[in-house]
Amino acid sequence: MSSGLEIRTERLQGQRLINEIDSLARLRIQVFKDFPYLYEGSFDYEKEYLKVYQKSERCAVIAAFDGDKMVGAATALPLLDENDYVQKPFKKLNMPLEKIFYFGESILLPQYRGQGIGNKFFDGRDSVARSYPDYNITCFCAVQRPADHPLRPNDFKPLDEFWLKRGYKKNTQLEAAFSWQDIDQKSETEKPMVFWLKEW
Repeated sequence: MSSGLEIRTERLQGQRLINEIDSLARLRIQVFKDFPYLYEGSFDYEKEYLKVYQKSERCAVIAAFDGDKMVGAATALPLLDENDYVQKPFKKLNMPLEKIFYFGESILLPQYRGQGIGNKFFDGRDSVARSYPDYNITCFCAVQRPADHPLRPNDFKPLDEFWLKRGYKKNTQLEAAFSWQDIDQKSETEKPMVFWLKEW
């Protein structure tokens, strides 16, 4: 295992972000295959999905590198730049989308966890959002899986406690539906995604 001292984090925006899109796509496929996402990813789908990040002028990725290899990444962009299915629950509650910065995935290869990189991801994304004075809410969402899911590992530990320490609160009124194919399924199905918010 590499030590945390050897891992550098870098804020990617603009062309630098575009240059690393393939690495981000591969990392998403690898990390999201595990519980709770169980994502049966494809590179073609990833390339299409990640166009949202490339089009958003204020999008940033806080990336972790071991040497030249991307081993983790956390994304942030204005909610207005995201897809409609992400915005939908906020529209239902008449919340000001123009005031909200959305944190997408936060992914890290297992061997690099427990070294404080997750906090660096949040610090970096908070810094991105706070650099624009027109935002006062940051948020992210997490998939909701049943406690008795057959692919749930015995040692699985939800990140709720970590998120609470970062100042985020779960809002069960804000629930979206994301679709993807699980590794044990033959087609895409909708999954409930509940949002966590922090007001600045």
